[in-house]
Amino acid sequence: MLETGSGSTLADDTGKADGATEVLRHKALLKAGALQNAILTSANFSIIATDEKGIIQLFNVGAERMLGYTAAEVVNRIRPSAIHDRQEVAARAQAWSRELATRITAGFEALAYKASRGVEDIYELTYIRKNGGRFPAIISITALRDDYGEIIGYLLIGTDNSVRKQVELDLNKAMAVAEKANLAKSDFLSSMSHEMRTPLSAILGFAQLMESGSPSPTPAQKRSIDQILKAGWYLLELINEILDLALIESGKLPLSLEPISLPEVVHECQAMIEPQAQKRDIRMTFPQFELPYFVKADRTRVKQVLINLLSNAVKYNKVGGTVVVDCIARTPGRIRICVKDTGEGLTPDKLAQLFQPFNRLGKETGVDEGTGIGLTVSKRLVELMKGEIGVESTIGVGSVFWIELNLTAEPQPAAAAEPAAVAKAQVQPDQQLRTLLYVEDNPANLMLVEDLIARRPDLRLLSAADGNIGIEFARAYLPEVILMDINLPGISGIQALKILRADPATAHIPVIALSANAIPRDVKKGLEAGFFRYLTKPIKVNEFMDTLDVALKFAKTESARASKENIA
Repeated sequence: MLETGSGSTLADDTGKADGATEVLRHKALLKAGALQNAILTSANFSIIATDEKGIIQLFNVGAERMLGYTAAEVVNRIRPSAIHDRQEVAARAQAWSRELATRITAGFEALAYKASRGVEDIYELTYIRKNGGRFPAIISITALRDDYGEIIGYLLIGTDNSVRKQVELDLNKAMAVAEKANLAKSDFLSSMSHEMRTPLSAILGFAQLMESGSPSPTPAQKRSIDQILKAGWYLLELINEILDLALIESGKLPLSLEPISLPEVVHECQAMIEPQAQKRDIRMTFPQFELPYFVKADRTRVKQVLINLLSNAVKYNKVGGTVVVDCIARTPGRIRICVKDTGEGLTPDKLAQLFQPFNRLGKETGVDEGTGIGLTVSKRLVELMKGEIGVESTIGVGSVFWIELNLTAEPQPAAAAEPAAVAKAQVQPDQQLRTLLYVEDNPANLMLVEDLIARRPDLRLLSAADGNIGIEFARAYLPEVILMDINLPGISGIQALKILRADPATAHIPVIALSANAIPRDVKKGLEAGFFRYLTKPIKVNEFMDTLDVALKFAKTESARASKENIA
């Protein structure tokens, strides 16, 4: 009885388990069937299946909705090639295999053959509706195989891509409008810079001439000249910083991120800032680098940022105060440059406003001039160089401004090469009379250069008021050096340069651009056009004279080389 009872119980349990398994299997089949039916009847994407010959065998509800055909109209009647743009399909097939595209004339079959080789791919193609309408679609093509691995057909799953394409089109239009606006802004900035620099060139140029003239100016005259120069250089600084800020915000500021020696840059800044500190009786301390740190940054812009921080540390310090510069490798791969001053310090509310443009934190009426843009520009520049900038301040004690930059490996030295003639040139004025041609239509600028050249007994100056006359003078007189304005009546300075370069008689003459077009893209464009140097207005007398001497030396070297070639 017990055994019979036990056996019956075991059988019952087994039957119950089998029944439960069957129920679960049945539910799974129903679920799979429901999923399959939902997929096949979905109106959100098209499902098209073909046999191994490429004839459509399945055409779901989504395909009917998208294409306007009924399943009865296409099943066993047409190939997918009939409802796709043939040229697009052929182009895709050729991109995959030119050889295959020539062997299989119906391009869609070439893509299917690609899928048969085990490559599943997604294409952007155009569907053609029954009524002739077209719309973009994203299509996936997969080979279908039986249990033996033989191809029994192909599966095409497609989705309407019209919305994304329209969004892309709208985005491209918006980007084009923004680019046009940026270009208009850049052109405006360039024009504004040019228009402001042109009168500044005369103001600062003649003031420098008066300052260094003979006889020397009287004390009263010297005070007046100093005020003119101070105001003029301040206005130029303001123009430059506004342009920098505008270029940064428009994303047009060119940066050259490369390994630079941090000790070299700091020492260069030290030489530039110490005279300013000495005038205010401020003692400066700079680090003695034990390691040759290299940072990945733009050399010019790092100097610009450091000079701004150092200048502020001197300007807003107390008389007889100190400025301490230190470099600390705080975290792996980064180095922090700190500028510590003994000024009055900043309150928390002023710290919060520190990097706002045109905000001088109540110093507008003080004796120290400033633009209120320098720190804003510095912050943007440091961030563009993948660095950070910050400040810590205590009232009555002083402030510590710091920047952090990424360390990098020391660059490998380039192979030794013969220095160019310009690099060899030593700035030693020749005593032989030589000719300088200045192509300029602005009388004030021409007068300034005339007065500068009058101090050079080794030079004679010719002038031309437009580009065409300048070209004629260059061909007739063959000057050693040409100074060329960019914005000239008739043809531009760049066009005149191209004509001079194309003429064997004048191609060797170094041409120096002297222009009020001073934003980086203008300078880059001028140098790429072939100018020997590109000087911006207002003229800095020492820079102008040094550049002129280098060009004269280069011209002499070129003349000697040409003579040797003629003798040979």
